[in-house]
Amino acid sequence: MAVNRFVLNNISYHGSGAIKEIPGELERRGYKKAFVCSDPDLVKFGVVAKVTDLLDEAGIAWELYSEIKPNPTIKNVQDGVEAYKASGADCIVTIGGGSSMDTAKGIGIIVANPEFADVVSLEGVAPTKKHAVFTIAVPTTAGTAAEVTINYVITDPEKVRKFVCVDVNDIPDVAVVDPDMMASMPAGLTAATGMDALTHAIEGYTTQGAWELSDMFHYKAIQLISQHLRDAVAEAKSGVPGSGREGMALAQYIAGMGFSNVGLGIDHAMAHTLSAHYDTPHGVACAMLLPVAMEYNKPVVTKRLAEVAVAMGVDTTGMTEDEAADAAIAAVRQLSADVNIKPTCDGLVEEDLDQLADDAIADACFPGNPREADHAAVVELFRKVMA
Repeated sequence: MAVNRFVLNNISYHGSGAIKEIPGELERRGYKKAFVCSDPDLVKFGVVAKVTDLLDEAGIAWELYSEIKPNPTIKNVQDGVEAYKASGADCIVTIGGGSSMDTAKGIGIIVANPEFADVVSLEGVAPTKKHAVFTIAVPTTAGTAAEVTINYVITDPEKVRKFVCVDVNDIPDVAVVDPDMMASMPAGLTAATGMDALTHAIEGYTTQGAWELSDMFHYKAIQLISQHLRDAVAEAKSGVPGSGREGMALAQYIAGMGFSNVGLGIDHAMAHTLSAHYDTPHGVACAMLLPVAMEYNKPVVTKRLAEVAVAMGVDTTGMTEDEAADAAIAAVRQLSADVNIKPTCDGLVEEDLDQLADDAIADACFPGNPREADHAAVVELFRKVMA
């Protein structure tokens, strides 16, 4: 039997008001000054202040770093490392979506392992020796699950590519999943990040590395997302909080507990490539590619996709396994349409397909795909999401 590894946060908090636990987690460990890593919009709209006000009340000093782009770059990380060193901070509190948390992971790793200061040497599975700076991660979107994963993604603008870093030393020590911190998400972002979470769950359930422990998380995440994403988007539109947002906060974390440990597949490899070339929001890219990837992988994961249909609430009574797998793909398409995500990529043109395929094949997520794919196959998959 193969040996399977599972890595999770040391501590995680869940539920409305969970951010109130942050000062105590820092005080118990004797930390004196937090390096607060977030993005400009979250500062502007007062989301970061929900946490920094708690630090102020507890008498914990902090310094803000918010020079972070939606797809964080090598320079974002390097500038953050210098800002951390200059601040005199001894810990990190990161608040935001995947961009903020990925930047914080890179900063925390390099501060502890300065030999990787070029950032690019962290691509793939980097041989870091020390755990990142003590980090508390507070997600403000319900999708990336970066607060519980051993992965982060950085953009190299010069080479027009994203690269994935996989490192057990980068996982935040504490995750604080408070649905109240997600209240400012607009409907479009709620939809995109929710579909990213669904992609994590379905790809994780069908990836080569899937096994019983990860299956448990992914199956439950698929159920929860299918039950709550439409409501979460409706709540974002109305401004009235409800069970949808709470359900998605939990669902995306559960999905992260799984896929972080078993990997993903061709959907994420291609989505990273679309984001790097066209600035397509990551969750939108995942959503448009998910049914395409499921169709491609169906011959080798038919039974698993049939199980996905059941998890999504499809009544498969009387269906063959093959029909149930098709029903899962149809259910994903319907959910994506219901939350108003386009099925095609703006800007994608025929002359880019060869380069896109090359980049996707080089992505760290690609080897986890359950079905092998050559260059021609990947080109054809990209062609399916052309407008």
